[in-house]
Amino acid sequence: MKKRSIAALTAALAVAPLLATGVPGQPAVAADSGPTLLRGVDLDTVTIPELQERMKRGALTSSELTLSYLRRIRAVDPKIHAVLRTSPTALRQAAASDVRHRLGNVRGPLDGIPVLLKDNVNTRDMPTTAGSTALAGSPPDTDADLVGKLRAAGAVILGKTNLSEWANFRAAKPTSGWSAVGGQTNNPYVLDRNPCGSSSGSAAALAASLAQVAIGTETDGSIVCPAGMNGVVGHKPSLGLVSRSGVVPISAEQDTAGPMARNVVDTAITLSVLSGDDAARALGLTDAATRPASLRGKRIGLWRLPSLGTGTDALMTRTAARLRAAGAEVVEVTPPYQDRLAELEFPALLSEFHRDIDAYLATRNGPRDLAQLVEFNRTHPAERTCFAGQELFEQALVAPPTTDPGHRAARAELKDLSRRSIDETIAAHDLDAIASPANPPAWTTDCARGDNDVIPSSTPAAVAGYPSLSVPAGFVGELPVGLLLMAGDRQDAELLSLGAAVEQRLDAWRAPRYLPSVPSDATR
Repeated sequence: MKKRSIAALTAALAVAPLLATGVPGQPAVAADSGPTLLRGVDLDTVTIPELQERMKRGALTSSELTLSYLRRIRAVDPKIHAVLRTSPTALRQAAASDVRHRLGNVRGPLDGIPVLLKDNVNTRDMPTTAGSTALAGSPPDTDADLVGKLRAAGAVILGKTNLSEWANFRAAKPTSGWSAVGGQTNNPYVLDRNPCGSSSGSAAALAASLAQVAIGTETDGSIVCPAGMNGVVGHKPSLGLVSRSGVVPISAEQDTAGPMARNVVDTAITLSVLSGDDAARALGLTDAATRPASLRGKRIGLWRLPSLGTGTDALMTRTAARLRAAGAEVVEVTPPYQDRLAELEFPALLSEFHRDIDAYLATRNGPRDLAQLVEFNRTHPAERTCFAGQELFEQALVAPPTTDPGHRAARAELKDLSRRSIDETIAAHDLDAIASPANPPAWTTDCARGDNDVIPSSTPAAVAGYPSLSVPAGFVGELPVGLLLMAGDRQDAELLSLGAAVEQRLDAWRAPRYLPSVPSDATR
């Protein structure tokens, strides 16, 4: 037999005892209490390097790690509804990784590490729905490029997470975390509170320790807000650093996938894989987080945004004091041009969405363009069980084409002003980064009202295509708030290094308690 055949057979034999429990889309494993301890490893706090060190010396296997996460999904996810489905091949993937570890053929730091994917990222072996029943039939023909990179790195594709349907680009008053396919994702800290959108399932799953890392996507705020609101780390990479191919789009001018994790180290390691084969770049991203720079002498501009509430503003005051105590210089700033960015962004996205979603739907079974998708929603009651509106779809249908001179001028102005808003602020104050609150305390989920999410902090970096990073800053009552860090174009490694130092200093993460509710006045 060829070596490849021997390896495949060995993997099949290794996983056979675990498969006795069965994993046909949802793991048929015992619904225990969902402990976070595995062979003395606390899944809440362990990092990828620590897991790899244990696997290297045989103290842990990927199969054990994967099975533990599958059990946690079965035990814990009914409270939060973050995971749409698990992969029927997850344990086989893990067993193949165990063979590579035993033979010394490890593919890199993600080999054997369970990863969840937001369900707008194409997978050839699982449905990719964007939360809509319109795409709930057969899977895509091919993986997204980023999924191919994860598989090549040996990651275990554990399953798919719920999201705000169509990445929150459907209704004028949507409810983040709701989709017709997955229902409502809940915030693990307080279950009647919202997880923010649209990478809501990815963030909530990480907060509940249902995977080691997850993939989210962002057009404006959809990685960094869920990360902040669920007390985890989320990185929106520089535009173009991670391939958009095979990801359900809103706008090619702003869309990017990015890594989410419970710590900056795991976030950086995952980005190094997602961003491609450049070994020097990958090493730089990983080193940036594993060797965080000192905060001494770093200059950080704090954009306070008091409109996010007195509790959040008080937390920013405490955060600034802690950073200053670590040697950083914190100065208050207000990036310019924000009103004009808010005025221009939404009309531009409407035109770009019509162009890009038509191109994507043409590759899938189901509605073949946006007009057919609008009609589908009108005739399928499941699409209206939380909110009925699809105003953004309808506005996109009549928006000017992206070839229209007015649209092209607006997008050019958006790009110029968003970049200047960051570049000029950094230059004027000689900053290493701009910081702001990533989110207010989570609002109560309410289908009738929709979201309460005017959160401007993500917009400058999102529109500019610059990197941003949300790290846990602390709590307002029982609810997490993130600190959003922004830097210049392709400064991802520098931002991750700074983020790791901030994370280390603030030490703000704590496990959720799955409280049913809290009084409204406890989160102001």
